[in-house]
Amino acid sequence: MMSWLLILLPLLGALVVIASPARLARHLALATSLLVLGVSIAAALVFTGWGNGAYGLTAALDWLPQAGIVIQVGADSVAFILVLLTTMLMPLAILGSYTAVQVRQKEYYGWLLALLSAMLGVFLARDLILFYVCFEFTLVPMFFIIAIWGGANRGKACVKFLIYTFTGSLITLAAFLMLAWSYADAHSGVWTFAIEPLTSHAAGLAASDQAWLLLALLIGFGVKVPLFPVHTWLPLAHTEAPTAGSVLLAGVLLKLGTYGLYRFALPMCPDAVVTWAPVIAILSIVGILYGALICWVQTDVKKLVAYSSVSHLGFCVLGLFALNPMGLEGSVLYMVNHGLSTGALFFLIGMMYERYHTRDMRQISGLARVMPVWATFMVFFVLASVGLPGLNGFVSEFLCLIAAFTAGDGGAYPGVLGPWFAAFAALGMILAAMYLLIMVGKIVFGPVQTPAHGHDDNDLPVDLSVREIVVLIPLAAGCIILGVQPGIIIDSTATSIADTLAVYPPIIEQASTHVGATLDAMVMGGAP
Repeated sequence: MMSWLLILLPLLGALVVIASPARLARHLALATSLLVLGVSIAAALVFTGWGNGAYGLTAALDWLPQAGIVIQVGADSVAFILVLLTTMLMPLAILGSYTAVQVRQKEYYGWLLALLSAMLGVFLARDLILFYVCFEFTLVPMFFIIAIWGGANRGKACVKFLIYTFTGSLITLAAFLMLAWSYADAHSGVWTFAIEPLTSHAAGLAASDQAWLLLALLIGFGVKVPLFPVHTWLPLAHTEAPTAGSVLLAGVLLKLGTYGLYRFALPMCPDAVVTWAPVIAILSIVGILYGALICWVQTDVKKLVAYSSVSHLGFCVLGLFALNPMGLEGSVLYMVNHGLSTGALFFLIGMMYERYHTRDMRQISGLARVMPVWATFMVFFVLASVGLPGLNGFVSEFLCLIAAFTAGDGGAYPGVLGPWFAAFAALGMILAAMYLLIMVGKIVFGPVQTPAHGHDDNDLPVDLSVREIVVLIPLAAGCIILGVQPGIIIDSTATSIADTLAVYPPIIEQASTHVGATLDAMVMGGAP
């Protein structure tokens, strides 16, 4: 019941907001999002899947059972962690929009609540029908949020966002339909769209069939991550989106891609993943380094943070395809940590932009003297993004790197990567520290420089208001808590992750034996 409430309450709230007077729209939206947050916290208290790999909050709706369509909801610990992240970020996004959005408020807050419903539906779906409908529907609210309330290039940004993500999703839909047809063909015409039986069926397919399935899944979810080279929609969408749109893009929507890889690609295509994991890891590392180098030359601070997401999410994918528990634990933790720290950076940039209407680092500097509270938060969240020990970013990056380094070095889950993958990824960490600290040095410190018009008279104080501080404090608290107690998430998800990886050790061992035998044959064949 609670799963249905989490999905349907935001939709009901969206209808109420649209029907209400414009002056009440933001307050009703905030109340709805807080109610959904309360339901998610209550659900967390009764959730039975913490630490044991089981699904909790399960329910089913027989829609067309004769066609195998039974709408099922529920979550394991990994999915529910992302549900909590989503329900926490949405009230902050709404509260952070109070002064930024002054036109067509009913539509704006209605679309935000519709987006909340779709995002929660993705994480709570246990059948492909509900998953795909919600996955695809996230495009609609975000398209209008960018198109109506975005920046000067919003038209190009929203069209590019739609084309990239919709095209990738269609390819993934084709893969889902082919998988369901293959299942029906193997089970005397009995159709199902439930994820668990389809996962078991896919894992038994031939390696060549799994390779095609993996490619289709990788296209759809890789665009969402975004994985190099299908990342080019992201910086423009981030830059042109309003602040709340950028926060939700970074905090949740990008995680739909990494969650899709975790939920579908890894368990459905184990043979293909073992074969192609090094190639996917190389694409991740290229994204890490490419994104970092692009950040280094940016003058628009929002575009810099947008490109940093391409770099950061590369670590997520690298951890997933290390194929060992440490890598997946680091990747799941990274999903949450990136949502906190990068979401906070977008909030801070939006707060600066509301006052000075510029994001150009050549036009603004020395804000520590003008906005000391803002500057304190800015330095804090930059250090969290850099991976300062004691803050949240450090643990997740460290786990992903160590997982890649040790993969292929024996053990219960040896993986298929190795030290060279970790070495090149670690270079991305160094570059991230450089471009983020250079950015802080330019806009926070140095002589005071602001645009000629100075602080606009828009009823905002020079420094942060109480409302804006309230938006940032939960994110800062999350960065500190997960920095000193990452086990809150790691221990909760360990069993689910172990279940996902259970199929891999024999496949990896067989692949390693085959490679070793091939090398021996080559050496012997070349001997005189």
